[in-house]
Amino acid sequence: MSWLGLAFLTAFFESGKDVFGKKSLEKNDEFVVAGAWRIFALPFLLPLLLVIDIPPLEAGFWWALAVSGGVNIVTAILYMRAIRLSDLSLTVPMVSFTPLFLLVTSPLLLGERPGPAGIGGILLIVLGSYLLNLQRKGQGFLAPFRALFSEPGPRLMLLVALLWSITANVDKIGLRHSSPLLWAIAVNSAIACGMVPVILYRRATRRGRIGGNPGILMATGFCGAMTSLSQMTAISLTLVPHVIAIKRTSTLLSVLWGHFLFGERDIRKRLAGAAVMLAGVLLILLE
Repeated sequence: MSWLGLAFLTAFFESGKDVFGKKSLEKNDEFVVAGAWRIFALPFLLPLLLVIDIPPLEAGFWWALAVSGGVNIVTAILYMRAIRLSDLSLTVPMVSFTPLFLLVTSPLLLGERPGPAGIGGILLIVLGSYLLNLQRKGQGFLAPFRALFSEPGPRLMLLVALLWSITANVDKIGLRHSSPLLWAIAVNSAIACGMVPVILYRRATRRGRIGGNPGILMATGFCGAMTSLSQMTAISLTLVPHVIAIKRTSTLLSVLWGHFLFGERDIRKRLAGAAVMLAGVLLILLE
């Protein structure tokens, strides 16, 4: 399969992870769901170790694994907290800023430099973020921009987007020292191992909520596993910003799921905003 098809598969499973994660948050806290995202991915990933080749692992692999695993433990928790605090259709599109940040981090970390058309993509992403909050315009022309920093969910998701722009590049470093499938297994295992003591501590102190349908948590893990496998394979075939840009088409699916499955309102305004942000992402892709 081409990198483009793999990138669109990444987007599809990413939106599925959002939906099941949002549903899981009704009976579990964000720490449990963030852990399930990675822990329940392992039954779908670990069996692959029986059929893939494992090359000699050099220092670059372990360095990348420590960085990506550690940072992604933080982003998993922040991601689930963000979609718990705010509407899915308002919060998830904020991750469309990841390709924007990648225009800075990819040249620094990998030497990958998309062309100058990225400026137009950046402007469309900013315009899309305005349209997502257009219903606040009555509070002043700049109110929608200020809302990005006053709303807890979008604010946290912007931080996630920034951190992911770093780990996406580190992931490519890791898979260069291994293979796409081995790296997907390794990084998910590292994140899962880091989340286990956090969940156990919160359960012991009765600060975390654990309940509900385990099948939904398993579905969250499955979508997370498929996202990792398709993303890492696609990244091995082309530039990181290209893959992440296509991955961000998941925002449109998430906006639709938020409306039809969770009854979130202002769908027309939010969908328009997400579409404009997506156009900016695709313009970056076309460079």
